[in-house]
Amino acid sequence: MGFAKAGQRPSQEQAVADESTLDLPALIRGLRDPEPDMRRRCAKELAQHPEAVHALAASLDIERVQNVREMVMTSLALIGTSEAVAVLLPCLRSDDAFLRNEAIEVLKQLPGSLAPMMEQLLRDQDPDVRIFAVNVLESLRHPSVVQWLLNVIENDPHVNVVATALDLLSEVGDENCIDSLLKAQERFANEPYLQFAVRTALDRIEQSKEST
Repeated sequence: MGFAKAGQRPSQEQAVADESTLDLPALIRGLRDPEPDMRRRCAKELAQHPEAVHALAASLDIERVQNVREMVMTSLALIGTSEAVAVLLPCLRSDDAFLRNEAIEVLKQLPGSLAPMMEQLLRDQDPDVRIFAVNVLESLRHPSVVQWLLNVIENDPHVNVVATALDLLSEVGDENCIDSLLKAQERFANEPYLQFAVRTALDRIEQSKEST
């Protein structure tokens, strides 16, 4: 394997050669290797092992080298299963901005695996998590995106969550969204920004109708 005994350091060439011979348990152990290059290589190889999602996610809690963390996220994206999505969701609650932002970027790439969990995310008790979920919708190519946004606009009690949804709906909505927009306008009659956001969305929908 590519791990040195005490007092020894393998050459870079030997480490690369040994990497290809590592089995799954050795790759998982390699996520805690003292050498960042080895941790990164093991994280890369683990993209071929969907059963390693929990080990990859656990490494994010302790890893501090940026390019290793990025590789862990890349591997989780390549695995792309519902389990990979599930281990990424707690990152949306993290105080670590890198973890939050990278998790959002990965989740945007996994519409099929994320879709079954989206309604739950949009009902999360934490409004920040609901905002992050709406941010994911921005790039999520899924037929339910507009309906998810309408549900937020009609039902979410938090002004910032609704405002985030309105910003996106103004880009993707159509005339079928007008009733929901008017309800939001009435529901937040005393919120100037929401009034502006609703008018903006209505104007864009009207412009879109005129251009077709």
